[in-house]
Amino acid sequence: MPGLTPTQLATFRANGYLVLPNYLTPEEITACLTETDQLLTTFDLSTHPLTQFTTGDDPRASTSHVGDSYFLTSGDKIRYFFEPDAFTTPSPTPPTRTPPRPSANPNTSPLNAKNAAIADSLGFKDPRVLQSMVICKQPGIGGAVPNHQDSEFLYTDPPSAVGWWFALQDAGPGNATLGMYKGSHLGERVRRRFVRKSQGSGSGTEFVRNEGAKMPRGLEQEEGTDTTTAGVVDGQDELGAALGNEDDLEVLDIKAGSLVLIHGNVLHKSEKNTGPRSRFAYTFHVIEGAEGWVYDERNWLQPPESGEGFSRLFDCLE
Repeated sequence: MPGLTPTQLATFRANGYLVLPNYLTPEEITACLTETDQLLTTFDLSTHPLTQFTTGDDPRASTSHVGDSYFLTSGDKIRYFFEPDAFTTPSPTPPTRTPPRPSANPNTSPLNAKNAAIADSLGFKDPRVLQSMVICKQPGIGGAVPNHQDSEFLYTDPPSAVGWWFALQDAGPGNATLGMYKGSHLGERVRRRFVRKSQGSGSGTEFVRNEGAKMPRGLEQEEGTDTTTAGVVDGQDELGAALGNEDDLEVLDIKAGSLVLIHGNVLHKSEKNTGPRSRFAYTFHVIEGAEGWVYDERNWLQPPESGEGFSRLFDCLE
């Protein structure tokens, strides 16, 4: 199975992201959307803790929204997370017209030869798959995701995360498509990490200063040198998300079935869905599991207690 071409690989390395049109077939898109609809219409709302989805940067959200046990134990289970704006009535039960986004695994499994070939092209030695999600950005309530780097949330030392983001519906300006800061991964260090709170500070999650490696191998900078590129402005504060230079922001226009590869250090975001169309996407992430890369035990997402950790992508080739 062929992976990325030399031109595609060069584009990914230069920009920090790469759009691959028509990666999913129409049949695969339909299968994903059908299973997503089935999940959304059959889950038991009466037992749901009404946990909301937020990156932790939303000032409206309490820390419990990103740190309760329902969230922290979601790694190997199908779980559902509501948009903050889904709660549009005084009632504690959200209306059925504002369904949540499931953390689920649609019929299109990430463990296949096509994805393994891409991971091999990117230089992974033992790629591990984690954080499989369907992101359901509904019209009017699909919330904004502020500037962030995926390596902040799925940190390895040194950083290695890459996101696989599949458009299940067209995603363009006006319906919360991806906004990518071109080339920001070349200079933007991983300054902070999203972790479980340490013992004694209570349950939940928090951002802490990253004391480990801040750049992937091959992009290391000498300690103390200025790593800010022309495309990125330094962070708002010591633990704040970096501010991107809007001149380098590319708002993607992505057709259903496309795959967007996202470098773990590239700065990116998405706006609130203010348009009349939903924007469903399926995403998972890959980290390096080979010797020499450490997945930190404080990361908010931890591998299942049973088994051998996160799924090995190359096992699908055996």
